[in-house]
Amino acid sequence: MDFALDDTQTEIAALAAKVLGVPDDPWRALASAGLLALALPPELEGDGLGIAEVAQVLTEVGRAAAPVPAHAALALGVLPIETLGTPAQRAALLPPVAAGEALLTAALHEPSAPLVAEPATTARAAGGRWVLDGVKTAVPYAAEARRILTPVSTPHGTAVYLVDPHADGVTLVPARNSAGTPECTVRLDAVAVEEADLLADGDAVAVLHRFALAGALAHGDGLLAGALALTVKHVGERTQFGRPLATFQAVAGQIADVYVAARTVHLAVTSAVWRLASGLDADAELDVAAYWFASQAPQAVATCHHLHGGVGVDETYPLHRYSSAVKDLGRALGGAAHRLGRLGERVAGVRGCTSN
Repeated sequence: MDFALDDTQTEIAALAAKVLGVPDDPWRALASAGLLALALPPELEGDGLGIAEVAQVLTEVGRAAAPVPAHAALALGVLPIETLGTPAQRAALLPPVAAGEALLTAALHEPSAPLVAEPATTARAAGGRWVLDGVKTAVPYAAEARRILTPVSTPHGTAVYLVDPHADGVTLVPARNSAGTPECTVRLDAVAVEEADLLADGDAVAVLHRFALAGALAHGDGLLAGALALTVKHVGERTQFGRPLATFQAVAGQIADVYVAARTVHLAVTSAVWRLASGLDADAELDVAAYWFASQAPQAVATCHHLHGGVGVDETYPLHRYSSAVKDLGRALGGAAHRLGRLGERVAGVRGCTSN
């Protein structure tokens, strides 16, 4: 297997890095550069690409710690709708996202149940129609999204519905996170849905979870690399006792630890994304990468803060954007203990662990 980026992926990464270097409205700049349309089919004026290319954009967003809704819009919205949706759903929902004019997101979590494979949220028949009931937690950009991809349990299994966040019966309760980005708890009380709102059933929840994990991990890979680069620059330039901090053995050892963590996460993420993009079974690799990120990234960025000294806790200095985003991603993955448990279940062959 060859994990090296091809020419297209290399150009996408370079373009994303260049665009994100412009401080004014980076989301609109990504749209203008065509980077939000990569996964759209050619008939919708997209490039017909997939997770491998979208992952390059998400990694560069992380490397810049850019405050844009790329993970929600692309990994939780565009990729699953492109894969699972009908032509009408794709035509209605994807072009506005590619133009930077609309958002999509997904409701992956329930109380005490991150990335739940068998949702407590249900779809039931009532009065000749289907209605949804349940509670979803930590839904990014729920109030801003045009549709929320919502996994539910049905009498026949599981399915994913496209829910209008402003429909009757939907209650959005703003929630706090570390980065300060928009997030809500979403309560569904007899929310009526139409046949056109059904994205897919069967394996749809597992597909949604795979894209969510791959996107989160690509973003996290960039965050950890960006925090490391920022810290290396700081200890190389900051002097104490007439010498750069980087020349002190204790500092060099801690930077080496962060480097090892970043490279380990990068390798695990690259392997998982490569398998998913190649159409291979990537569930085990996604679980491994999610565990490595959830266990290693928070400790690594804490070391970065320590090596910065007082400037590391200055809100005008960019390091806090990396550490807060890493905390939110770790929470979205369920935390290190949860990821290790899921990985253990997979090794033990426990049924039902393939999608989270």
